[in-house]
Amino acid sequence: MGISRHATAHWEGDLKTGQGRLSTPQSGLMENTRYAFNSRFGDEKGTNPEELIAAAHAGCFTMALSAKLTEAGHPPARLDTRADVDLSMEGGPSLSQIRLKVSADVPGIDAAKFQAIAEDAKANCPVSKALSAVPISLEASLA
Repeated sequence: MGISRHATAHWEGDLKTGQGRLSTPQSGLMENTRYAFNSRFGDEKGTNPEELIAAAHAGCFTMALSAKLTEAGHPPARLDTRADVDLSMEGGPSLSQIRLKVSADVPGIDAAKFQAIAEDAKANCPVSKALSAVPISLEASLA
């Protein structure tokens, strides 16, 4: 049997003047976090779907990389990942690219082996697989 997680979304009003709330009951990470048109397409405070996808992807990739490095005999001392998710408006809103950037402290590994393991983690973490229709790039560096 697999693991199931959920989040909820509530919205009131039209697209441009309405607003909503997102919740992740299991974690409380976003207990009733506000989202709206201007937090997605402008600079108003609040979250948006692209930011949440970026957080999910950064977390999933980082855990996958940790697992793969450990399996290869090089458990990481530190991994710091940033994920940027770009929303294009050409032809209607769509995710146009995702950029992963990881900086790592991994004792006893050379740059080439680290890069190969990072690319494998990028290709095989569950969120990368789910987002495979979007181009995903990776910049991986050792500290």
